[in-house]
Amino acid sequence: MLLMNKTFIYDRFRICMYRPMEYGVIMEPSKKPLNVLIKQLQGNIEVVLKNGCEYKGKMIKCDGHMNMLLEGATEYKQGQLLTNYGNVLLRGNNVLYIILDSTKH
Repeated sequence: MLLMNKTFIYDRFRICMYRPMEYGVIMEPSKKPLNVLIKQLQGNIEVVLKNGCEYKGKMIKCDGHMNMLLEGATEYKQGQLLTNYGNVLLRGNNVLYIILDSTKH
């Protein structure tokens, strides 16, 4: 899904500054998805996987592939608590979306 207005282009992976140039869309370094994720280290996040499972916990590590290590993770399926884990490693390839600072939700 891609939405456009005069200033920004929104798609499911990134928010880009739109500058009509011959080189296309330019993204500010501070707005790149990986940089935004790294700034959330040691914060509570919620991760929804492609299979519908949700994990909530404190993100203590992430890498360039957006693999994430959650501490004190809990697993939910359709809003129901399934399991409490200590640490969980989530593979970035399976992530559908991430909610940053999930304590607000």
